Amino acid sequence: MTAKFYIVGNWKMNQKLEDINSFFNDLGEFSTERQYEAWLAPQAIHLPTLLEKAKPLKIEVGSQNISDNDSGAHTGETSPSSLLDAGGSFTLVGHSERRAIYKETDEFINRKTLLSLEKGLTVIFCCGETLEEREKGMTESVVGHQIEDGLKDIPENLREKIIVAYEPVWAIGTGKTASPEQAEEVHLFIRTKLTELWDGTLAHKIPLLYGGSVKPANVEGLLIQQNIDGALVGGASLKGADFKALCDAADKRSKIPGQLQG
Repeated sequence: MTAKFYIVGNWKMNQKLEDINSFFNDLGEFSTERQYEAWLAPQAIHLPTLLEKAKPLKIEVGSQNISDNDSGAHTGETSPSSLLDAGGSFTLVGHSERRAIYKETDEFINRKTLLSLEKGLTVIFCCGETLEEREKGMTESVVGHQIEDGLKDIPENLREKIIVAYEPVWAIGTGKTASPEQAEEVHLFIRTKLTELWDGTLAHKIPLLYGGSVKPANVEGLLIQQNIDGALVGGASLKGADFKALCDAADKRSKIPGQLQG
């Protein structure tokens, strides 16, 4: 387990300006003195609005997607340097929807990861298996290959800027959630895989997030697991009160004595 917990809201293609205003109104008292991290990834068009509203609350803002090029004739893409220049600090890479809908390959995801890290962004690297792959007993094979190929050739000095999010595809937006024990089993596998690829001490410092129908009702059972360091949250991050409840759970978990490793 790492030194901090993370609650990361992935808003996907949701939220209009009125919804964003309601979100921040509904947050209520949101302490800026905390031991956990609260992050949000809105649509790119709303990054300026989020940066204005979130930064005073020390909520980090990032992108849901990023280009594998930093500039040039790439219509509609988001440049890592431009994201940083605007005030963003992180990007998601390899989300299951990018893999499935937009056919992003491990090689392509690796290029985006390398460039984002080189330019100074933190990368939330997403991995996970489909229901068919899980039922065939392929979870470790699929996730292992995604990590090996997607995190290939990462320079040692940039590895601490990586967060890994395990998102079983069968549990995203379906209402199904991996049990805390199922999630912990895969997180332990990921931790072991990172230890094989990199220095073991570093591998234990990489935050591992769970993503898959996380909500206030089940987040505490997930956060109590030894190798789950936070959550990548979709639908339950769209309402300020729900996001606050998720953050309160992370705050509560971070205050349990003797649980965190430096």
